[in-house]
Amino acid sequence: MFGNILLGLAYAKLMVPNHIINGGVTSLSLIFSRIFQLDITIFTNGLTLALLVIAYLFVGRSFLLSSMVSSVFYLLFFNVFYHLPFTLHTVLAVDFLLAVFLIAGGYYCCLSENSSTAGLDVFAVILHNRFPRYSVGTYLRYINVLVLGLGYTSYGFRSVCLGILFSVCFTKVMDMLMKQEKKKENVSRS
Repeated sequence: MFGNILLGLAYAKLMVPNHIINGGVTSLSLIFSRIFQLDITIFTNGLTLALLVIAYLFVGRSFLLSSMVSSVFYLLFFNVFYHLPFTLHTVLAVDFLLAVFLIAGGYYCCLSENSSTAGLDVFAVILHNRFPRYSVGTYLRYINVLVLGLGYTSYGFRSVCLGILFSVCFTKVMDMLMKQEKKKENVSRS
């Protein structure tokens, strides 16, 4: 739940207001929201539900159950933070760094508990399970790049450049956190 609080807050109050297209479900929702002129939460909720079904089909029931709880909390916190009338963003550089650490920390909390927010990380987990040569973070980076291409058409060069830089920084931090988790697991098994 803590990871989802971090994710909901960071996306609703840092990423969306700064129009940073980083490649996730919220970025896709931001793009669709601009194209179709509908509230971003409609797309975020719909895409998340579709990804829950995909998680069940390809990753399994236990991942789905933990992801379902995580997804509900993410949607709850994102929707609440998005509609609350306060702002966090100040200077873009500060917002950017804060978002990197909050989102990497949030995903780490979820993934280290074998859970997901049923975001595009579902595809990264599926790919990693089938082809473990690359990390979840690496697969997520490539998926995010595809979404960035779509973001360019709606938000332009600035948002995409920020998104690319964000994706690289966030996946590096997330990979560092996940490696620390693996080290802890190996020590506890020994």
